[in-house]
Amino acid sequence: MKNPDLRLFALSESGDFGARMASQLGLTLADHEERPFEDGEHKARPLENVRDRDVFVVQSLYGDDALSVNDKLVRLLFFLGALKDASAARVTAVLPYLCYARKDRRTKSRDPLASRYIAQLMEAVGTDRVLAVDVHNPAAFENAFRRPADHLTARTLLVEHFAPLLDEPPVVVSPDVGGAKRAEAFRQLLGRRLGREPGSAFLEKYRSGGEVTGQAVVGEMAGRTAIVIDDLVSSGGTLVRAARACREHGAARVYAAATHGLFTDDAGTALADPALDALVVTDTVPPFRLDGTTARDRLAVLDTTPLLADAVRRIHEGGSIQKLMGMQ
Repeated sequence: MKNPDLRLFALSESGDFGARMASQLGLTLADHEERPFEDGEHKARPLENVRDRDVFVVQSLYGDDALSVNDKLVRLLFFLGALKDASAARVTAVLPYLCYARKDRRTKSRDPLASRYIAQLMEAVGTDRVLAVDVHNPAAFENAFRRPADHLTARTLLVEHFAPLLDEPPVVVSPDVGGAKRAEAFRQLLGRRLGREPGSAFLEKYRSGGEVTGQAVVGEMAGRTAIVIDDLVSSGGTLVRAARACREHGAARVYAAATHGLFTDDAGTALADPALDALVVTDTVPPFRLDGTTARDRLAVLDTTPLLADAVRRIHEGGSIQKLMGMQ
């Protein structure tokens, strides 16, 4: 049977990102209306027929000066529900950045499991599928949803960025033990790209009540180029702490890379630290909080829209997301 027609929407806060995805797909964004009300409520509805269509909705769930994370989440949920009520055949939420993904387990008594609650909200409005990029814990993300949940990684984009820059032997550094699997996957892919085996290292880190402690470094980095890998940058404290430790242990250069650049608090000042040579993130979250800072001058931002557009195309045509991620 022929696939239903594809429709790609992007809510206003992610309009530019969605337009670039649409261009990769050879489409224009589907038309919709968004209307605010005086009391802070909001309405969004499709202006095109979506009956029996395969519909994708782009919304990156980060907070900014105009809308909070919660504002963007509620707007997305209501729009997804409106599409299902308009008889869309399938509705997929495309989430370059997924909020609340860091709270996926209980670390203190009676902690919420926010990542699971997000999944339940998505399912409650009829969302058929979710597509997200580099969530904090992929296993928790996949297990939270009772419907298909596809996890993409920007690992290949980061490897292709770094490969031409590596003159000294590289060492891939996880800023804590919990990120070791992420760093190892990056290290293996980088090794295949370079045709030689990078080293590996990690730092001990303990977090409690917002305070981070721990100083030990495990791994050899003297005279090497260190690449510190994480899933996101918030205040920048973890990356700067790791960069300083790498320098203290003899690293010749220190780069840092993460998929999501939130850059909260005083990240612009922290990331201007001389221990760090450069920082790489993707465009899942615009780096607007670094504008006008020294850190912005050493920042590279990679485009994820080709990756997400390819994933949308594969989902629509019944292709393999695992093959897109280099898995069989």
